[in-house]
Amino acid sequence: MIRKISAEETYPVRQQVLRPGRPAREVFFEGDLEPETIHLGYFDADEIVGVATYVGRKNSFFEDSLQYQLRGMAVLPDFRGKNIGEALLLYGEKLLKNNHPEVLLWFNAREVAIDFYKKYAYRTIGDPFMIPNVCMHIVMYKKL
Repeated sequence: MIRKISAEETYPVRQQVLRPGRPAREVFFEGDLEPETIHLGYFDADEIVGVATYVGRKNSFFEDSLQYQLRGMAVLPDFRGKNIGEALLLYGEKLLKNNHPEVLLWFNAREVAIDFYKKYAYRTIGDPFMIPNVCMHIVMYKKL
């Protein structure tokens, strides 16, 4: 149900969930095309219904030498409540940990998603901030 996909294959889900009504260029994220970036797709039959991207990126909050950023995690509305977000998160964590025993995973979480990530032992750091034309976010992290 989950497999690696290309950056381009994430864009329709990102567009619908994360940037509805916004220009298509806003679903291309810095790091999408870097060789170490991992894009995951959750499939229902042959349709991608959930996506997550893991990018090698450092955040100045942390001193860890190896850091990855989770970006663009999204599940289509008709498929929410089916643990797809959980599956994408745990699958990505496992891939990163298998490849890098000492890795810190961080991301800019939407405020509405904080409780979801706390269930998986992620913690917040810093103050909430606004991503223009999107919503309020806060940095969350966990050492894998």
